[in-house]
Amino acid sequence: MFGHPAFVYFWFTRVASIVAYQMLTIAVGWQVYALTSSTLDLGLVGLVQFVPAFALLLLAGHVADRFDRRRVVRVCQCVQALVAAGLAAGSAMGWINEHAIFALVFAVGAARAFENPAMQSLLPALVPSRILPRAVASSASAAQTAIIVGPAAGGLLYVAGPSFAYGTCAVVFVVAAVLNGFIRHEQVPRKGEPATLRSVFAGLTFIRSRQAMMGAITLDMVAVLLGGATALLPVYARDILHIGPWGLGLLRSATAVGALTMALYLARRPLQRHAGRTMFIAVAVFGAATIVFGLSRSFALSFAALLVLGASDMISVVVRASLIQLSTPDAMRGRVAAVNAMFIGTSNQLGEFESGATAALLGTVPSVVVGGIGTLLVVLLGVRIFPQLVRIDRLDSLRPS
Repeated sequence: MFGHPAFVYFWFTRVASIVAYQMLTIAVGWQVYALTSSTLDLGLVGLVQFVPAFALLLLAGHVADRFDRRRVVRVCQCVQALVAAGLAAGSAMGWINEHAIFALVFAVGAARAFENPAMQSLLPALVPSRILPRAVASSASAAQTAIIVGPAAGGLLYVAGPSFAYGTCAVVFVVAAVLNGFIRHEQVPRKGEPATLRSVFAGLTFIRSRQAMMGAITLDMVAVLLGGATALLPVYARDILHIGPWGLGLLRSATAVGALTMALYLARRPLQRHAGRTMFIAVAVFGAATIVFGLSRSFALSFAALLVLGASDMISVVVRASLIQLSTPDAMRGRVAAVNAMFIGTSNQLGEFESGATAALLGTVPSVVVGGIGTLLVVLLGVRIFPQLVRIDRLDSLRPS
């Protein structure tokens, strides 16, 4: 993959953008909890990102299929740089509060609604289709590298003050936008299709007609929704494990370390057989690791549980992403990626809200454990509902239909 220059710039653009976003997430989470000491407010951070993402993603998919995907990504990264600069200014000048943070994070959610489907649908144009599953794993390794570096860097930078952390985020978002400008590939001219309801909802119609694809998205979505314990990491770091902001950064990085290790392995040794069955097993391991983390009172055990959680989630991500990219025509990729992002990406934010709300009602530990048990039940139910997904064998045999 790295013999293709366009993919190399894509990889580094993705790293820079996600590093900046992860640093922003760490700083926002710690600052909100420091201001309010409320688990519900931590959940609201996810909710205010979910609302614009859910409302705009179908339109964002249409935009990704109609306009230059590189330009869409670049504009979104510049918007996020401006938001980070606003948070830095507010923190430095002393007028920042949880309401201002929610408003600015809302803008981040809107920008990422357009960035994610454009970025995902750009990848298949950069490498030959025969190596796309490996490219998907390598792209996932970029994301996980960023999720390792970003939270750890965000926690360290926050020690110097929130304005310094946010200011660094703004700079890194700008770097991502500059790198994006170097991506070159032959782009098939697209028709100027108007944004009709039929066009906007075409991705959803496409996915609903394919049971295996629908099953992969649904399984991953529900697992992420129920297993959204990451929103509660500030509570574990401060009140349960007593490790401070630097330790919070390590916990946020742990899932990415596990995921990166698995992504690098899958990039070199992609799944050869039984891909569908492997996805179900991986999601079950994800649920079990969530339960272990929820019950742990040891930093070492918590870190290990998050490593396993990240590795199992990466297997699910690679299978789902490869299935979607290899089974979708290029003219539909933006809209299909938007539906995928709507159900998977936004479920991260909605899962954070669910975890925060459940923790406020039941307590932090019961909230996480119940989510892990729910994930295991969803796996058992999914095997019966989506048999076509279970039967998928080789990913490289899939073709656009």
